Amino acid sequence: MSQLLALPPPAPRLQMELPAVSFFGRSFEEYTRFFALDPAALRRTAVLDVAAGPSSFTAEAVRRGIDAVAVDPLYGRPAGSLAAQVRADYHRMFAQMRAKPRLFRLRSFPSLAAAEADRRLAARRFLADYDGNDRHGRYVRAGLPVLPFLDQGFSLVLCAHLLFIYAARFDYAWHLAACRELVRVSTGEVRIHPVCGAGGRPYAELGRLRADLAADGVRSEVVAVDYEFFAGSNSMLVLRRDRNLRRAGAA
Repeated sequence: MSQLLALPPPAPRLQMELPAVSFFGRSFEEYTRFFALDPAALRRTAVLDVAAGPSSFTAEAVRRGIDAVAVDPLYGRPAGSLAAQVRADYHRMFAQMRAKPRLFRLRSFPSLAAAEADRRLAARRFLADYDGNDRHGRYVRAGLPVLPFLDQGFSLVLCAHLLFIYAARFDYAWHLAACRELVRVSTGEVRIHPVCGAGGRPYAELGRLRADLAADGVRSEVVAVDYEFFAGSNSMLVLRRDRNLRRAGAA
């Protein structure tokens, strides 16, 4: 009689551990890659960066003549407090990156060390600009799914590394409400990057999300981008209000 051998359980899929939303940011240059942005075309354009964290996009965009505003739940705290948050979250995130190199494709950086140096420089630029926020008011404290802005207040709305990445933390209803809010404050496009979770797999509810948004009169498109830092992060979700549908409804 043959013996049945007990097979070991399948190994868990490799992914980043994200017990909480990290205060983590990127540079203007990296934004142009994963959002497929043309900086020259954005001059004198109102752009909103949602869940911006310590990204330097807004600080660098303003210097290029772009009317940029950033929003994040942690804004409003003193610069020293945010600097401490950067130190803690960056230490944790980069330790994970070094421990899980197979998650990364490094198409935009020669090494993880180069990526770390770039993100730390971006955080320093953010902190220097944030320190003067009482004067220029570019950093607004708020978080999805409720933003303190008027309808259609921005030509372009960006949201990076929040939706879909934290699918285990935020349920489907939150994702739908967040997308609706991003569209509400945009008069043009909403760009969301990436379209995958922390393990590189596409967002499981993407089809349902796009169908529900379409029912609201929001067109959506998954667009490939010339960028991939971690596995699966080579696309963005673009949302646009369907103007034809809105005009038909108003007739």
